[in-house]
Amino acid sequence: MSNTWESQRPARVVRVTGTGWLILALRLVVLLAIILPGVFAVLVLRLAEPFFFDRSRPLTARLQRWAIWAGLRVIGLRYRREGQPMQSHGAVVANHASWLDIFALGAGQAITFVSKAEVAGWPGIGFLARIVGTVFISRNPRQADAQRNQLKAELDAVRKLLFFPEGTSTDGMRVLPFKSSLFAAFSDLEAGMLIQPVTVVYIAPDGLEEPRFYGWWGDMDLGPHMLQVLSRFPQGGVRVIYHEPLSVSDYPDRKALARTLEAKVRSAMPPEVALPG
Repeated sequence: MSNTWESQRPARVVRVTGTGWLILALRLVVLLAIILPGVFAVLVLRLAEPFFFDRSRPLTARLQRWAIWAGLRVIGLRYRREGQPMQSHGAVVANHASWLDIFALGAGQAITFVSKAEVAGWPGIGFLARIVGTVFISRNPRQADAQRNQLKAELDAVRKLLFFPEGTSTDGMRVLPFKSSLFAAFSDLEAGMLIQPVTVVYIAPDGLEEPRFYGWWGDMDLGPHMLQVLSRFPQGGVRVIYHEPLSVSDYPDRKALARTLEAKVRSAMPPEVALPG
């Protein structure tokens, strides 16, 4: 059984025009000019930070956020933040629609991404994910204790962990039921730990017939989707809505916590796109 979400309506392919290829080339050049020096700087700073900041990574966290924000500007996606990211460490959960979520969510605050283990092996993206300190988790129950200890170490280092409880990306038009099993690792980590629900809403470019333009799901190939998005001008936008954080200790079990977080995330989806899973 596939772990990815599939749509009964195939995605409409938006052809890249001659002008689009030029825009794509320019954006790729600028993105590489940001990414390559950034990777080198992160590698150097990671060696130095333990001598000054113990387990925390304040310098690379700020560099990562700046690089993501700059990348979002290069892509041209209009960004609108509503609400405030929580100031304390803890967890952040959001709906998952696209690889663009990295830019949409990473531009607003310094966060540590939590991803499925398979991403570590993806060409290019896997390497960058490891560079920025992504925590990879497996669905293997035998690794649950080790992964819980790893997440605890990240929280003890005063970091915010971002993960996607839907367990898969969608077309951006819906919020799937949150998998309560993903909250097991947080249930006994820290008394009173906060989790902030965040809703990400993508707005397709004006005049485009495909409202799911930014969604990336199922067996869609990453490369063609990135080419389609990066060649688009003008771009659409993204709204990132930060809800009030919830305390884990206020809920009797992880299922109740998952249901409440899911309801909070779904509540900010516009009615015209809040389709059932």
